[in-house]
Amino acid sequence: MHADNMHHQWLLLAACFWVIFMFMVASKFITLTFKDPDGYGAKQEPLILTAVTKVEEVHVPEEKHWPEEFQPTGKTFSGNLIRQHLVHMERLELLRNVCRDTALRDLSHTAVSKFVLDRIFVCDKHKILFCQTPKVGNTQWKKVLIVLNGAFSSIEEIPENIVHDHEKNGLPRLSSFSDSEIKKRLNLYFKFFIVRDPFERLISAFKDKFVHNPRFEPWYRHEIAPGIIRKYRKNRTETKGLQFEDFVRYLGDPNHRWLDLQFGDHIIHWVTYVELCAPCEITYSVIGHHETLEDDAPYILKAAGIDHLVSYPTIPPGITVYNRTKVERYFSGISKRDIRRLYARFEGDFKLFGYREPDFLLN
Repeated sequence: MHADNMHHQWLLLAACFWVIFMFMVASKFITLTFKDPDGYGAKQEPLILTAVTKVEEVHVPEEKHWPEEFQPTGKTFSGNLIRQHLVHMERLELLRNVCRDTALRDLSHTAVSKFVLDRIFVCDKHKILFCQTPKVGNTQWKKVLIVLNGAFSSIEEIPENIVHDHEKNGLPRLSSFSDSEIKKRLNLYFKFFIVRDPFERLISAFKDKFVHNPRFEPWYRHEIAPGIIRKYRKNRTETKGLQFEDFVRYLGDPNHRWLDLQFGDHIIHWVTYVELCAPCEITYSVIGHHETLEDDAPYILKAAGIDHLVSYPTIPPGITVYNRTKVERYFSGISKRDIRRLYARFEGDFKLFGYREPDFLLN
C-alpha cells in the first residue's frame, strides 16, 4: 500500500513539473510573439549615402502580420516550428535592442532614402517586400518573387540573364511608387531580407566583382578597381590588379564616401546592411541568415504564406556554412589597423544581427 502511495506521489510530482515546463514554454512563445516594441524609429538626421533624391523618412509601427499557423491558438504545434519561430523572434528582439543603443546610433540608423527604396522589390499579388542584400544568395529569392509575380510559371524557366534585368523580370522596386503607396506597403506587407557574416560577405563581393567577374561587368575592373588603387595602394610600383588589402583600406576609410559617389549604385555589393535596408527604421517581419538558410528559407516561405505556391531552389551542400579558414586566410596579410577600421565601419552589422567579432581582431 505504501509503495502504491509513493508511486502515485511521484506520478503527481512529475505531472506538476510537466505542466510548469509547458507553461514556461507557452509564456515565452506568447511574450516573444506579441511583445510591443518601443518606438525605436525616432526621427533622426538623415545620413547622406549617395547622390540620390531623398524621400520623406518613413517610420513604421510594429506589425503583427503573421500567418495563422504561427498564432498560439491552443492547437498542437510542431516542435520544430516553435523552435524556428522562437529563433526568429529572438533575432528581431536583438535587432530592436541594438537599434535602441545610443552608442551605436550612427552605425545602426539611416534615412529611408531612395537608395534604400531602390533595394526593396515588391510582390503586390502576395503582399511581400524583399530587400536586396547582395552576396547572400539574393538571386534565388528574386527568382522566387519573379514566379510569384507571374512573369514565369516556375523558377527553372527563368533565364539567368533575365533575373537581374529589372525591365524584364517583372519585379518593381518600392521606389517606383508614390509616397503614400510606399507607406501603405511598408505598413501592411510581409517584409524580409537575408544577412551573412559581414566579413565573409565582403570577401565574396571582392572575388565576384574583381577576380572572377562571371557576368562580365567590366566597370568593376576597368573603372572602380583603378580608382581604389590610385587612392589606397601603398606600393605605387605594384602593377597587379586590385588586391584585397586595397579593398579593405578603401572600405575602412572614414572618408570613403567621395569614392562611393563616383561608383554610384555599384557600391551595393559592399555597403552595410544598415545602408541597404534601414533595419532600424523599417519593421521587418523576418531576417534570414545565410548560414542557416536551409532552415530559414522554408520558414520564410511559410511565414509569408506562400510555401504552397513556390519552393526555394535546392541549396548545394556546404555552400552556406561559414568558412572561418577562408576568412582568416584573406585577412592574414592585412594590418591590424586596417582590420580595426573596417570593423569599425561594419560594427553595426555585426551587432544588429548577432555576428561575433572576428577572433583575429582579439588576438
